[in-house]
Amino acid sequence: MQDELVRALRARRAEIHARWEALLRIEKVNTPLANPDALVFMIDWTLDECFATLRSLHGSTNRRRNGRGCDAQTLKADCPCGRNPLLAYFAAGEQAIEEALILEQASASDLDPVQRDDAFAELKLTVREIARREIEAFCSVCQFREARADGAVASVAAS
Repeated sequence: MQDELVRALRARRAEIHARWEALLRIEKVNTPLANPDALVFMIDWTLDECFATLRSLHGSTNRRRNGRGCDAQTLKADCPCGRNPLLAYFAAGEQAIEEALILEQASASDLDPVQRDDAFAELKLTVREIARREIEAFCSVCQFREARADGAVASVAAS
């Protein structure tokens, strides 16, 4: 992603934060940890991670081919119990930061369409890589993980 777009997103940080928080408050809360009042404290850290990653990857041509990004369905499938509060958190965040990029790109009339599409793909991949990493970390300590494993062993033993 071009440096000027990363700078523009940084300049919109307060807007992104406010939109992310608003989207979080719309989401259904499925566990106490998914309470927006608890999750909003992670937004600044996540934005720092996203901007740092975008800045460090500026000019990388191999990133899109080698990235381990995934789609939203894959993220949900990685959490079979569906209780991970980060699923809704990152869905809201992805939407908020993509909206900011689209607004910025719309105001830049001289932006090449290929660069525009590449920047959007780069941002999406970056957010999803961070989401995957954090969701996997949270799921690794899930109290329902053992129950799923025990249930799988019991169903195999019963066969």
